[in-house]
Amino acid sequence: MKTILHLKFIALYAIFGFLCLFTTATLTTQLVTNRLMEDTSQTLYKEATLIANDYLPSYFSDDSSLYAVQSQLAAMRLYLDASLWFVDADGTMITSSNLENTSSPDTIRDFNPAEIGGSQFISGTYHDYFDEEVITVMAPVIQRYSTEGYLLIHSPVSGIEERCQKIMVPVYISTGVIFLLSFIFLLGFHYFVYRPLRQIVEAAQQYALGNLDYEIPVYTHDEMGYLGASLNYMSSQLKDMDDYQKKIVANVSHDFRSPLTSIKGYVEAMADGTIPPELYGKYLNIILFETERLTDLTRDLVTLNEFDTKELLLDKEEFDIQEVIKNTAESFEAVCTPKHISIELILMSGTILVYADRRKIQQVLYNLIDNAIKFSEKESSVIIEVSVKNDKVFISVKDHGIGIPRKELNKIWERFYKSDLSRGKDKKGTGLGLSIVKEIIQAHDEHVNVISTEGVGTEFIFSLSRVL
Repeated sequence: MKTILHLKFIALYAIFGFLCLFTTATLTTQLVTNRLMEDTSQTLYKEATLIANDYLPSYFSDDSSLYAVQSQLAAMRLYLDASLWFVDADGTMITSSNLENTSSPDTIRDFNPAEIGGSQFISGTYHDYFDEEVITVMAPVIQRYSTEGYLLIHSPVSGIEERCQKIMVPVYISTGVIFLLSFIFLLGFHYFVYRPLRQIVEAAQQYALGNLDYEIPVYTHDEMGYLGASLNYMSSQLKDMDDYQKKIVANVSHDFRSPLTSIKGYVEAMADGTIPPELYGKYLNIILFETERLTDLTRDLVTLNEFDTKELLLDKEEFDIQEVIKNTAESFEAVCTPKHISIELILMSGTILVYADRRKIQQVLYNLIDNAIKFSEKESSVIIEVSVKNDKVFISVKDHGIGIPRKELNKIWERFYKSDLSRGKDKKGTGLGLSIVKEIIQAHDEHVNVISTEGVGTEFIFSLSRVL
């Protein structure tokens, strides 16, 4: 593909050069010749009219001799470099002054003064009296209001062609210079368009082969440079996405494999009698626990997939956020009791209405409270506080647990991420809860922030639009 495109550029340049030369040699030459013929004919006609009006009428009035007329015509022959014929009204030659190697007839056969017509001249051999093409102009000689004769001037076209050739020399030189300048433009096109385009094509081939590490060198800030930079950005995104997909597959496989291995092992042990019937209850509870892990993981993956496929449709409505907080907090009573953890609600008086998706916000609260309880120490408290500022409602979920290390604060929103401190603390977590929280809040065009001190506790704060 690259070679063919390069050959196309060269072929187009060669065709352009040929067309320039051909046009100059044909059309331009013809246009210059025609223009010179018109200018020459105008000059000859003016001279013919001047002589016919000022000098020749005296011949018919006997005021001037034939010798004087011949002298005048001879002088004009040298001046105009043309043959001059003085004839009477019927075409009979009175006198002439010819160029070398030319002669004049005694009588012009088929003489017709109207043959020139509306134009100032005719071209050709003029009734075959000349061996080469000439321009012929004719002016009437009028004496006492009647046409007594005519003056014909014949100028060789070869002289015009010689003048044309002299004029065409600088035209050819100019054409050559233009062709060379166009070659500079061709080189510019090659370096600024073709070479970057070739690099982009090479990059596309590399990406198609799966080599996402290939990077297009970008040296300019024009459209080609912008395209190259965009493709580099695209390849980096694709590479990140590919790495991310591999990471997801690895994490999902690991999180599924662990409970499935436990379930399979206990079922096989119960089936082959390794586990006695009196212990079935204990191990069935373990199997149930592992099944719940798989259920939670599957539910979280489906939720995140809704965001990835952009199929998440928010069913926004007006509702009392404090009522939702109360109901959600009550659902954790059974979890808090064994650890002697209390949930403290710091709410505002009256009803605080927000405009959001009730079910999704309830899921956000559930995930944040669930995390707070998991990582809180026994006999501690989880504080949920509601505050209002202008047209925003801020909900805070604060625990007094193990906290999050500073270096890991930016990573907690990543899918499947679990900090080192949480791995031993939470066996059941999928590492997707906070990712779901962030996706839901961002879908509402709101923000969620975290403040944490290791060994002291963590506070999550998110905003919602208030209904005034």
